[in-house]
Amino acid sequence: MSKGKIGLFSLTALVLSSMIGSGIFSLPQNMAEVAGAEALLFGWLITGVGIIFLGLSFFFLSRLKPELDGGVYTYAREGFGDFVGALSAWGYWLCTAIGSVGYLVVAFEGIGTFVDSAENPLFGQGNTWASILGASLVVWLIHALIARGIREAASVNLIATIVKTLPLFLFIGLAVWYFSPSQFDHDFHGESLNTPLLSQIKSTMLITLWVFVGVEGASILSAHAKKKSDVGLATLLGILITLVLYVSITVLSLGILPREVIAQMPNPSMAGILEHLMGTSGKVIITACLVVSVLASYMSWTMFSAEIPYQAAKNRTFPAILNKVNANHTPIGGLWLTNIAIQLSLLLVLFTGKGYSALIQISTAMILVPYVLVASYLLKIAIAQQAPWYMKLTGLMASLYGVWIVYAAGLDYLLLSAILYMPGVAVFLYSRYQHQGRIQLQAVEKGLLFALSGLFAWAVYHSLVNVNWG
Repeated sequence: MSKGKIGLFSLTALVLSSMIGSGIFSLPQNMAEVAGAEALLFGWLITGVGIIFLGLSFFFLSRLKPELDGGVYTYAREGFGDFVGALSAWGYWLCTAIGSVGYLVVAFEGIGTFVDSAENPLFGQGNTWASILGASLVVWLIHALIARGIREAASVNLIATIVKTLPLFLFIGLAVWYFSPSQFDHDFHGESLNTPLLSQIKSTMLITLWVFVGVEGASILSAHAKKKSDVGLATLLGILITLVLYVSITVLSLGILPREVIAQMPNPSMAGILEHLMGTSGKVIITACLVVSVLASYMSWTMFSAEIPYQAAKNRTFPAILNKVNANHTPIGGLWLTNIAIQLSLLLVLFTGKGYSALIQISTAMILVPYVLVASYLLKIAIAQQAPWYMKLTGLMASLYGVWIVYAAGLDYLLLSAILYMPGVAVFLYSRYQHQGRIQLQAVEKGLLFALSGLFAWAVYHSLVNVNWG
């Protein structure tokens, strides 16, 4: 990799690409399945306000603590200690790694719409032999590209981001033209769902959180930015552009077709809606856009996945082997760890038959804690440094949004997170032993370990008795 740095446009494209992946193409169906137009509007209002405050948290932290690189992990460690920082790094790394597998699965499912037939489902739902072989090829091609340099990979991502967003604006333009207010008002309150308004709103929360995962992208790669001031600005620009696209697509779709019809559409549901507006070519355009989109997002997330273990290893909360860069300044240890994990996960997908939705459920569960920690750190540091009131307000509001998301996600996702975080505890304990020659924990760390162990035991019992994650 060259030693060049990433500029504002490429940073913004990384944020956009990491957020605009596969989720946007299924949003109409995902939202229509659980909420009427009224709940959808409330859901986007809560999410819009919350995600803007979360983005502002990254923005203000880049001003208050410009010397900190690594974003999610570094903020958690600086604010709450090595143990919490390690858990945040593990949770975020696992989120991006598993989410990347989901991107590959849905990409080859999309390719299958062009080549599959009823007699020969070559790619199927992205979990056939052909899909896994194709996905594995992509893994190692992207590995080689990123190993050549973060800046070079970011430049390729910038081009892909431009290509994949153009059809989205086409969809919005046609939807505005054909929008019917009377159709939008049909089942406005979602009575046919027989679900209270609050429950409908809560049901939209994990969906809206998933499609915004990636908001932290610029801060993760802050060490590679030309100017640290670009990090916060790229984050805000990416959020605002993405929010406009998400809200426009989901709201306008309910003015094209009835909610019940959209709810029954196969995904990517945007393809079905555009096919309704402009014929078969619409479906082809959106499906091709989906493939480009998820592959670009995969590249972004792989870069994030490689950076986090490197930053954690630099601070001795992850094993020393991950504290390595190659001649191009790429965090090669983290890159190998990430791609080996992705390759193994692809094999699990093949042998278990799990699809995109199961992977996304797991990935979303892992991001809840890191986001809450970022917001809490801003609140803590803003109070400690007597920062302006609006920074304190931002930290408070972003923290409340994070707590709300945990509540909306429900007990099952909280317990799933407890199970998946325990390997991260083992990684931290090993790293502590490796660097200090013994495992010595502070009182707070012992308390957290005891609490997490109890939650883990409860989670294992609960999942065995009550929950099917398939």
